[in-house]
Amino acid sequence: MTADTLHVDLNADLGEGAPDDAALLALVSSANIACGWHAGDARLMQATVAAALTRGVAVGAHPSYPDRENFGRSEMQLPPADVRADLIYQIGALDALVRAAGGRLHHVKPHGALYNQAARDPALADAVAGAVRAIDPGLALYGLAGSELLRAAERAGLRAVAEVFADRGYRADGSLVPRGQPGALVEDTAEAVARTLRMVRDGVVQAVSGETVPLRAQTICLHGDGPHALAFARALHAALNQSGVQLRA
Repeated sequence: MTADTLHVDLNADLGEGAPDDAALLALVSSANIACGWHAGDARLMQATVAAALTRGVAVGAHPSYPDRENFGRSEMQLPPADVRADLIYQIGALDALVRAAGGRLHHVKPHGALYNQAARDPALADAVAGAVRAIDPGLALYGLAGSELLRAAERAGLRAVAEVFADRGYRADGSLVPRGQPGALVEDTAEAVARTLRMVRDGVVQAVSGETVPLRAQTICLHGDGPHALAFARALHAALNQSGVQLRA
């Protein structure tokens, strides 16, 4: 496949109270909107939905564990049935706001600890996929490339979308380096762009330990709350376009 035939989605986690949401919406092709449990509230959800639809950006739900204190980044051990109910509640709320604005929900991407745990726990991943399917079998489920979450999406008959991260470090098994550990965050814009282009074009990323890790890149995530989110988004948008890679949800 040549570069001019490639396309990829560029997504950002929005509606979390960060100041750059409006500027990011001009650069991304899809938005993952916080559903109030780790950040945001009904009014911010509604405003972010409206702004995304105005821009023609695909709208996704970004549900989490009930953990506002730690921004949804604390691991929890909840029964899968409880997680399923919690996600139906959150996704359903955003879905209603999207429909009220005249749009349609496009995808679901779990947030934080829930995302990372579901990437490796098949039972939790099935609970997430079951919640998404209960809302709408036509929704896509975004998950870490090569993860249990994507396998659960396929088992549930959902469209599984493999996600890579422009601003996060990888371990040799394809998982993300946990926050707080060396190499967890990529803070240099040029490095983030080079890594992302390699993931999109070559299907590999270099782990913090040096190994070359194969992965599939269908959507690229930028964390909207990150200090370099806007700079990364602008640089990535420009680099992808210059490389002949089309951005689309």
